[in-house]
Amino acid sequence: MKKYIGKRVLTSIFTLLVILLVLFILMQLMPGSPFNDEKLNDTQRATLYAKYGLDQPVVVQFFKYVKNMLTGDFGVSYNISKNTPISQLIATRLPISIRIGGMAVGLGALVGLVLGLIAALNHDTIWDTICTIISVIGVSVPSYVFALILSYQFGFKLKWFPMLYSAKQAMASSWLPSISLSMFTMATIARFTRTEMMEVLDSDYMLLAESKGLSGRKLIFSHALRNALIPIITVLAPLIVDLMTGSLVVEKIFAIPGVGSLLVNAIQSNDYNVVISLAFIYSAMYIAIMLVVDILYGVIDPRIRLAKEGS
Repeated sequence: MKKYIGKRVLTSIFTLLVILLVLFILMQLMPGSPFNDEKLNDTQRATLYAKYGLDQPVVVQFFKYVKNMLTGDFGVSYNISKNTPISQLIATRLPISIRIGGMAVGLGALVGLVLGLIAALNHDTIWDTICTIISVIGVSVPSYVFALILSYQFGFKLKWFPMLYSAKQAMASSWLPSISLSMFTMATIARFTRTEMMEVLDSDYMLLAESKGLSGRKLIFSHALRNALIPIITVLAPLIVDLMTGSLVVEKIFAIPGVGSLLVNAIQSNDYNVVISLAFIYSAMYIAIMLVVDILYGVIDPRIRLAKEGS
């Protein structure tokens, strides 16, 4: 197991370094400049470039950039909030996006798993049809439509939850956007759980387990669900990062000060440092999640771990 985890960690570190290189190249190739103010003359622009180290050779900039990114020093904002440390901008927004995204992932995964199990265990019945319809609606309807419906019904009419995000009511303000974002995850997990569980339940080793006298919860959860979890986890992994890094439209509807709106503002104002920093954080989170998924593969199914160790 240690060898298996070691390989996955080394692969993740190498991938992160490659991403840093790609991001740096993209930053160098970006059109325009972070200092596009027409009021600035050439001398003032040169002074700004020297101040932020943009006049140094590309190689020097690259190694300084890698060192700073890996140590959490993302530099300062050029335009959005001039001379404000980017780490400070992100620190006030990322926890909000992570909390709302985490609630959406947990709720979507739990409800989706339950719906998928109900549909698979009651195949070709009314329960299967109901779960399938719910899944189709969750996949087909955009999250912002759910956000508008929930905001109007439970925020405006019933007044059970705040319509707009409030730091004083952080948890209460997080439920409606979390439910809105969880619908797609719920529908996706439900569909995959149903498909995988039906395939597993019809497999030869399940028939063998039943012939040995296993039945009920032990048969479903210890054998069927465990074998169906691998493709479900594979689908869930990228959804986790997507939700935790914010959804711009949902953030706009509920006035959530998350990283989604920060990224769009940075792109519109050519604030390269903020764009690259958020892209790096997104990539690092994705790599970390996939590393956890790889380790879970080995825990759930030792055959995968042994096969990868052997290779």
